[in-house]
Amino acid sequence: PRDIAALRKGVLDGTIDALATDHAPHPRRDKELSLDQAPPGMLGLETALGVALGVLEIDLPHLVRIMSINPARIAGIEARHGRDIEPGAPANLVVFDPNITWQVAPDELASKSRNTPFVGMTLRGRVRHTIFGGDFTVLDGEAQR
Repeated sequence: PRDIAALRKGVLDGTIDALATDHAPHPRRDKELSLDQAPPGMLGLETALGVALGVLEIDLPHLVRIMSINPARIAGIEARHGRDIEPGAPANLVVFDPNITWQVAPDELASKSRNTPFVGMTLRGRVRHTIFGGDFTVLDGEAQR
């Protein structure tokens, strides 16, 4: 509990300036092995914004900064990602509805995996659309394949 409180405080006071997911989905058969045999990681892209908003009690502009703008700057890719929208430049952006509440259900996740500790959790906010390189990768909440 103290570690969690310290991490939360660090995000809120700016000590921690980037927040990212290690989206590492694995098939169920690979995750049902013993701990020393199972690959590490879980899916995280679909739940990251909702979990962060709920758990951190953070305002949306701060969350956008630490989950998009700052990671792009730190990685040195701010010319392509985590930047303002500009006429004539391919769009990389997310359309997020902070007013939607939804319950995490494994069968409704777009990932090839279902390994998430957030099953059954009610989250506030959901990604409606994602545009990458000017193309929709998520449209009306559905992954475009």
